[in-house]
Amino acid sequence: MADVNQLPLYRTIWRWHFYAGLFVIPFVLLLSATGAIYLFKPQTDRWEERAWRDLPAAQTVDADAQVAAALAAFPGARFHYYRIPAAPGDAAVVHIGLADGTMRDVGVSPRGRILGAIDPERRLSAVVQRIHGTLLLGVGGGILVELAASWAMVLILTGLYLWWPRGRGLAGVVWPRVSLGGRTALRDLHAVTGFWVSGFALVLLTTALPWTDVWATGFNAVRAEMGWVAGPRDWKGGLGGHAAHDHGAMAEMAMPMPTASARVPLDTILLRARGEAMPAPAIVQPPGAPNLFGPPNGDVWTLTTLTQNRPYVRSVSYDPETGIEVTRSGFADKHVIDRVVGIGIAWHEGALFGVVSQLIGVATALGMILLAVTGFLMWRRRRPDGALGAPAPPRDPAKLKGVAAILLLLAAFLPLLAASLILLWFVDRLLLPRLPRAARWLGMAVRS
Repeated sequence: MADVNQLPLYRTIWRWHFYAGLFVIPFVLLLSATGAIYLFKPQTDRWEERAWRDLPAAQTVDADAQVAAALAAFPGARFHYYRIPAAPGDAAVVHIGLADGTMRDVGVSPRGRILGAIDPERRLSAVVQRIHGTLLLGVGGGILVELAASWAMVLILTGLYLWWPRGRGLAGVVWPRVSLGGRTALRDLHAVTGFWVSGFALVLLTTALPWTDVWATGFNAVRAEMGWVAGPRDWKGGLGGHAAHDHGAMAEMAMPMPTASARVPLDTILLRARGEAMPAPAIVQPPGAPNLFGPPNGDVWTLTTLTQNRPYVRSVSYDPETGIEVTRSGFADKHVIDRVVGIGIAWHEGALFGVVSQLIGVATALGMILLAVTGFLMWRRRRPDGALGAPAPPRDPAKLKGVAAILLLLAAFLPLLAASLILLWFVDRLLLPRLPRAARWLGMAVRS
């Protein structure tokens, strides 16, 4: 029986896995760590507001007085929404837009006292989200993350091919042979971890695509062209697109103090809200306020929620003169494509099944970190001096049409992967033949 390591297909996929891993490993480490932290956004946000809970609830003022106190503390500010306290002793959070375009979450006690203000962009969850999505490099960083995610899919799929048992027993396939030590234990730990974590990792990578720049721009165009639209989308993604929960985008839409057109006080709307059992954090937007999920709110009060569990997102609008319900919309009213994306995003953010989703997300992130570390150690152990240590190319590349077809199929789905493959082709065909020493160091075939 031929040694599988010498088969052209196996060796080629091993080489793709090797090169993809070297590029992806730094991103896997960073994105896994920041992603695991962001899973606990509800908990970290509550921790940052810990001084705003369990306050004296006697001699309270109404919600309108709380909003007035917040606006008085920040002259020229605009009222965007009121976050309903989760418990009687909790502070209300009045979200306002300042004159300079920045935002503040102002904590107001039940007695109407200002407890402090938080810049939403400086919350731990917001900083971690920006690192996770853009590496703090803006659009360029977002594109780089998207490219890394595309190659991570290649890494996982090629890794599954290399893991395939091919007649071996369960040891080293389903569980690692740690007792053997050395290279065998390290290889097993890498391969077995990849087997257990690959499905969850692919789901995470796929559900992140609607948030990307290039892929999401194309997806949004197809979505609009095919008529897969029913109301505004409640996620951010695409170049130049509106970002849901994006405070910078909200600042651009900010309007003058909107409560002037409201005859019904905020307190009346809060009475209506009690019967709605809106998932926390529930908010009330005044007439004319910037809408979190689309165009300005219009001349209505709107009750909605900021929950990350998209299937539970819904909103109810009320007439500003009578307080009577005007419209109602929920997750079931969205197009099926938007519902699928919403469920995927809720899973990605660890919100779909609460703590269970968070723990699965953390386990996936830790598994990816272990894969990156063991992969790096395996490379360091086998890397020869003076060379990158890539597996040798196959002797008969003509037998590899299947690999090319699979790569083209992936590239059709992932535009940045396609662009990078074209770039690699030009480097291989035009640049490396002029740099034979670099080609040999990279493990590429040197063409005479």
